[in-house]
Amino acid sequence: MNQFLLVLGSAERLSPWALFWEASLVVKVVMFLLIAMSVVGWYIIGYKYLFIARAAKESDVFMEAFWRSKDVEAIYKSAQELSRSPLSHLFLAAYSELAKLQRVEGAERDRDGDLENVERALIRAQVKETTMLESMVPFLATTGSAAPFIGLFGTVVGIMNSFRSIGAMKSASVQTVAPGIAEALFATAIGLVAAIPAVMAYNYFLRRIRVLTSEMETFSKDFLNIVRRHFLK
Repeated sequence: MNQFLLVLGSAERLSPWALFWEASLVVKVVMFLLIAMSVVGWYIIGYKYLFIARAAKESDVFMEAFWRSKDVEAIYKSAQELSRSPLSHLFLAAYSELAKLQRVEGAERDRDGDLENVERALIRAQVKETTMLESMVPFLATTGSAAPFIGLFGTVVGIMNSFRSIGAMKSASVQTVAPGIAEALFATAIGLVAAIPAVMAYNYFLRRIRVLTSEMETFSKDFLNIVRRHFLK
């Protein structure tokens, strides 16, 4: 019976909750930092997944309306409604610049200069949209690369504490070594839990952002060709 209670008490001391509260101050700080990074990382993963998914969906809808409709005003209305689409924002920026140029009459018109103005408007809009798509994503890369090393630091501190316990008690029994080793491994585990989803999500978002960026570049070229043929003759 006493042996059973001893085992039960040891198991309770090695539970995740007990490992956190009984750890040294340095290891607690490491664990808290890793948990905070993991929570923030999961928030970013959820938010960016919904944001990018909606941007891609609305971009597909806008492109279908853009190539199907021959009415510029109808396309403009669709672009205003699809507020999450990067392509619609590119169109609105270029359309606004083109509308300004159309108000200039006669000899004052510079066809090449007008086309460059529209191109600059598209570039500015593309940079802005790319920046919005990439926002917060670098934090995932930072978490993926730094969290394992932060956890490793906690591991080293936990092992050092175990050796101190051995030296103080002059005993190398399991009861002496287990708590320090357990908190060390627990810090490593939290670091991996924070890092692995962050790395996977970062690679996923990076690929989706590249697709959307490529679509923006293609749309900019197509729109400039349309402007050159039909609006700036």
